[in-house]
Amino acid sequence: MLSLDDLDAYLTSDDAPGNCMMISDLDGFLHGIACSPVLIPADEWVMVALGDPVQDVPDEVIEAIIMRYQDISRGLSSEPPMVEPIFWQGREGHVIAMDWCEGFMQAVSLRPKQWLRLRESGQHGELMMPIMLHLVDDHGDSVMGIPQEELDQTLDKAADAIPSAIVSIHRVWQSLDQSAG
Repeated sequence: MLSLDDLDAYLTSDDAPGNCMMISDLDGFLHGIACSPVLIPADEWVMVALGDPVQDVPDEVIEAIIMRYQDISRGLSSEPPMVEPIFWQGREGHVIAMDWCEGFMQAVSLRPKQWLRLRESGQHGELMMPIMLHLVDDHGDSVMGIPQEELDQTLDKAADAIPSAIVSIHRVWQSLDQSAG
């Protein structure tokens, strides 16, 4: 079984599919899959994560990705919930969560209509804010309109808020599922 370090080494190697996710965006993507309002089949999301047909990817790599997803799901379902996102670390020691957030949003994009229920609920839409604050356009500007001089401080606070936001998003979907069922 591959460790997360081994998986990271594979994803950054020349052996990996050219357009596969790196470890931080993969981790955000897997958190998004685990928090999804509807079940997304593994055969669908594994192909998105790897960016290529999976027949050329070693089985142990696919197993490691599925194991990470299962670990994330177990952490979200445990009491108390445990969320440990894999963020990059900047040279100065600050957390860089942009890739993780982009991965999460890529998971959201697999079922956008279902995710709209969260935003349109009127009471839970703000849960996505710590993730949304990390999204930037092609010029590196905040899609949320945060001035450049405030961006670093805002992103640090938002990164700190991501684990609790993920737990809350997961709980919202669980409570909506239970009230619908």
